[in-house]
Amino acid sequence: MRKSKNKLVKISLCPINYLTNVLGGRWKLHVLCILNNGGTVRFGQIKKKIGKVSNVMLSQTLKELERDGIVIRHQYNEVPPHVDYTLTQKGKDVLSALYLLGDWAEKYMQEENITPKCEECLSDMNKN
Repeated sequence: MRKSKNKLVKISLCPINYLTNVLGGRWKLHVLCILNNGGTVRFGQIKKKIGKVSNVMLSQTLKELERDGIVIRHQYNEVPPHVDYTLTQKGKDVLSALYLLGDWAEKYMQEENITPKCEECLSDMNKN
């Protein structure tokens, strides 16, 4: 429930809609995968690992993940500026579901003779 003008308003939302609101988008799952593998990771390292994302789009993606409680942003007042990101418990909790989706994708990739090329694949981590 949310407070709206001193009244409690009950909000209804389909769990799938909630999921896509929080994790939908081209880069969010990539960021989760990188943070899962790397613990605390700097902005530049995330960008380097993803490669194809612009600074603006990555910044927006990280702000949305922070807003939704999936990542924590740590800013250090240094010169040059230093910012890094870590998964929250909420972010870590979604990983088990992503492992299952990774297993599903790997199964059907094999059926279609597609070789996974991601070095940071969640399905590979699940097997270790």
